[in-house]
Amino acid sequence: PDYGMYKKRDWPNPEKGFAAMVTLMDSDMGKIIDLLKKLEIAENTLVVFTSDNGPHQEGGHKVDFFDSNGKLKGHKRSLHDGGIRVPMIAWWPKTIKPGVSNHASAFWDWLPTACELGGAETPEGIDGISFAPTLLGNTNKQVRHDYLFWRWSRFRAVRMKNWKGVQTDKTLALYDLSKDIGEETDVADENPKIADRIRKIIAELE
Repeated sequence: PDYGMYKKRDWPNPEKGFAAMVTLMDSDMGKIIDLLKKLEIAENTLVVFTSDNGPHQEGGHKVDFFDSNGKLKGHKRSLHDGGIRVPMIAWWPKTIKPGVSNHASAFWDWLPTACELGGAETPEGIDGISFAPTLLGNTNKQVRHDYLFWRWSRFRAVRMKNWKGVQTDKTLALYDLSKDIGEETDVADENPKIADRIRKIIAELE
């Protein structure tokens, strides 16, 4: 492997490789932006950078080495936020204003979003909700999901606003993300109605 500028760092080789790949990716993204500007099409081009999951632990890489998840619990293949909550950067000069949004969306929202931004008709019967209003700064027009649902192996997760339920086999843990971003304190017993509603959603989607 080519560890690039990290070759002489006193790090385990998997971490050198991880850092080199991220640096290369960052450099290549810069080349794409530079080319768009050179071709004078940057203002007509939406560039999106995101990920399909949280940091992994394959190949000897350790999530904690670079503190890749900060306060988030879990990693790739976990339904805690460390596994499914990822950043998204959208860049569209003169169309998307600089800012930060905490709008909760999912990859299945991209189809209706792209349709709306491109002026195409959105297919019927899909689960996604366009978040174009959020991108364009029209947050008062943003329609939100009643809940988001994930399934992986024997795990299930439901997000309703700031409530997050994670079920392992048949045991549900409930977290209040407004107070507990690290999903450390199970508050299911203190909020039985919310917990039961999430259990019902999971049962209906099985």
